[in-house]
Amino acid sequence: MIDRPGLAAFLRRRREQLSPADAGLPRTTRRRTPGLRREEVAVLAGVSSDFYARLEQARGSDPSASVVAALARALRCDPDQRDHLFRLAGVPVPARDVVHDVDPGLRQLAAQLETLPVCIYNDLGDVLHTNALDDALAGRRELRPGRDSNIYWRWFVDPAAHDRVPEADRARLSAAHVSDLRATYARRGEDDRVTALTRDLATHSAEFRTLWDRQDVAVRQADRKDLRHPAIGLIRLRCRILMTPDAGLRMRILLPMEGTDAAEKLELLHVIGTQDFAGTE
Repeated sequence: MIDRPGLAAFLRRRREQLSPADAGLPRTTRRRTPGLRREEVAVLAGVSSDFYARLEQARGSDPSASVVAALARALRCDPDQRDHLFRLAGVPVPARDVVHDVDPGLRQLAAQLETLPVCIYNDLGDVLHTNALDDALAGRRELRPGRDSNIYWRWFVDPAAHDRVPEADRARLSAAHVSDLRATYARRGEDDRVTALTRDLATHSAEFRTLWDRQDVAVRQADRKDLRHPAIGLIRLRCRILMTPDAGLRMRILLPMEGTDAAEKLELLHVIGTQDFAGTE
């Protein structure tokens, strides 16, 4: 249901926050009000000035989804602002695009954390970037194309993916993977890439099917992760996951568990690298 007062207030605030330069319009010297004029927003969105004015006055007809999308573009809304605008207008929030590129800032941050294993992936589980220590810990020579570099696919379809994890931890990690993917599924709605991934996982893994049917939903932001490395043995780690504002990208950082020898083992692994210990993720 449309929230007319909320929609009117948001449109007005957002319009007042933008300068003509922000919207790609030429500068003018005579402006009595801050931000853009109503007429300018209407032109940018491809609607009549009268229709837009009524929206800011909390009256008139309900805008369609296409009109709301045009208003979001005209007002230079970021993904969170766009979603909020759609909810205020009472129309379905469109699914966000799956991110497949890592922005330079995240790459720079990963480079600064070279003494910790770092992996960047999108909310479908596609691994997009790793640092050398994460590769060494996983025995990874390179990121393979397609689902071979998908976290969920590797965990449930490739039996070797479990080898480095103690058996006692596997059920907990499986449940965490599925609840995390459930959150993506709920957020992305009818996105074909999400439905294809979950369908294929259910086809290939009975464990995934069972956990998926439980309907557990949770975005994982912290966990415990014990890993066995063929050269240095068991490493006890704390997992922290940082997310971009639109939750499209996730940076997983593995930190040594306090009170263990994990810090020393990571330091040793940083020195020896992958050498001849290539294996699975």
